[in-house]
This record gives sequence, structure tokens and C-alpha cells, in this order.
Amino acid sequence: MLKTRFTEAFGIEYPIAQGGMQWVGKAHLVAAVANAGALGFLTALTQPSPEELANEIQRTKDLTDKPFGVNLTVFPTINAPDYNAYANVIIDAGIKIVETAGTPAVAEQWAMFKAAGVKIIHKCTSVRHALSAERKGVDAISIDGFECAGHPGEDDIPGLILIPAAANKLKIPMLASGGFADGRGLVAALALGADGINMGTRFCVTQEAQIAESFKQQMVENDERATNLIFRTMHNTARVMKNAVSDEVVKIERAGGAQFSDIQHLVAGKRGQDAMQAGDTDGGIWSAGMVQGLIDDVPTVKQLVDRIVAEAEDIIESRLQSMIARYAEAAE
Repeated sequence: MLKTRFTEAFGIEYPIAQGGMQWVGKAHLVAAVANAGALGFLTALTQPSPEELANEIQRTKDLTDKPFGVNLTVFPTINAPDYNAYANVIIDAGIKIVETAGTPAVAEQWAMFKAAGVKIIHKCTSVRHALSAERKGVDAISIDGFECAGHPGEDDIPGLILIPAAANKLKIPMLASGGFADGRGLVAALALGADGINMGTRFCVTQEAQIAESFKQQMVENDERATNLIFRTMHNTARVMKNAVSDEVVKIERAGGAQFSDIQHLVAGKRGQDAMQAGDTDGGIWSAGMVQGLIDDVPTVKQLVDRIVAEAEDIIESRLQSMIARYAEAAE
């Protein structure tokens, strides 16, 4: 049994989390993750209103009696949602774990959550931001390496460096995020100082993820090169699946002098959502990590979690222990 500070602090069986994912973090997937012994997160802003989030939380509760959380990502925008209203729904529903991400503005919601006894896991892409969040009282950090889907930050530090660098300085539990799909990754993360792993892209490619099968099959077929970095010239880098639309965005940015208005029609969230619903993998942008190169099937969530844990335990108990034993024998 793999027990870490993360499993102990958050009351789950395995040191594996399914992070919040726009359009994907819904009841069916999150409940399956919870029932498999890992920690799943509904994505608050996937729901069009706080009232719909309350309904989705109840749907999840109807499917599992195990712990799960809600992701709330806070970004200052022209037409920002009522973040406090979403936070109040989370609190009123009795949710005891949140995953947060975004700018320092999220501190307002942190205060609300802390007052209600809700534990906070905050997503960061740098050691300095992780330490700042720790000082402000969050309960755990999810540290995103450059390999991750979505926003990897602007420092371009891969997990092999970022995870131990953060582990050297943080005192609270830490999840490693970005590039994880199997037991090998879990063991590596633990060896580097993390207390568990956070997976997004890998959980998209499961039977319970409610996205078009064409997207799942595309990610199975893709290799580790099948991503693009967009918004690079605007200092808001995002890693997305390589397709016709993201190729066009990269082309426009590389031409120089691009403004957001030049690519807005390509990256609009509504366009991406419509493409996903239609199963059109070239119809919009879609967050996906380099970890696609490690994905070759579409298992159930339980099959995936069980496989990761079994593989990790085998590596620790058999391969690594045998290496130590052989070394000891050779030294005698």
C-alpha cells in the first residue's frame, strides 16, 4: 500500500489526483476517480452558473461516498464570473477539498475556504509561487512542470528539475503534475520528493471521460511531439494538442507582432467546445500534454488507477529492491 503525506492529509487510498479540466471534470469521471481510490476534482467553471455547479456536486455525491473536490481557477477577465458565488456553492455543499489555480486574486476565495475548514491544493508552475502560496496558508501544492497540458508558466522548467527543487523548499505536501501516466511516473515523482501525482491528459483518455471518442483515439495515436505552445509571444503560454488550428496560431505568432485579436477567432472557447462536442479534433484548440506519447489505450478509470498502483508497487518491491540486493551481494 502506497501511503504518503498526501493520502494521509486528504483521506484517500492512493497518491493520485485527477486535476480540474475544463469541459472534462464532470460528475461521471470524478466519481469514478473517487471510487477507484484516487482524488478527483469537478471543474467549477465548466458549469455555466453556480447553481449548475451545485447540481453537478449533487450528481457526484449520488455516484460516490468517497472524498472528491472542486477546482476553481481564478483569472482576471473583462467578463469575470462571480468567483465568490462559486466558492459559496462549494462551501455550502460541504466540499472539504478544493484545487485552486490562477492569479493572486484567488486569495479572496482562499480566505473563504479556510474559514469554512476547506483544504486547499494550489497549482503552481514555479518554486517561488509555490512558496508564496505556502506562506499564505494553503494545505498542499500541485507543481506543474513544463511538460504539462494547459499553462506551464513562462520559466520552461521541466519536472525532473522543478519537482525536487520545490521539494527542497516546501514543507507542505506536494503533488507532481505534468507528464504522468503510469506507475513508472508515480515512482519517479515519489523519488524526486513529491507526495503523489496529478494527471489530466491521462484521465481524459478513459472510458468515463465524457468527451468524443475521436479525441481519445487521437491522443492514443499521438506521440510526445503532438503538442503546440501557443500564446508564447503574449507571455501566457499554453500547451495544446497539435492540430490544424493550433498550427495556424503558431504560424501567426511566429510571423511577428501578433495581437490577441489576430488569433481570437481560432482560440475562442466556444469554438473549442463546439468542436469537442462534434468530435472534430481539428476544429479548435484542446489542452493536451506531451504525455500523449505514453498513452496507448482507453481503460476504465479503475483499470487505470489499479494498473498504476500495481506497477509502482512492483517497481519498488521487485526491481529497485533487487538492484539493492544485487549491489549488496556484489559488495560482499
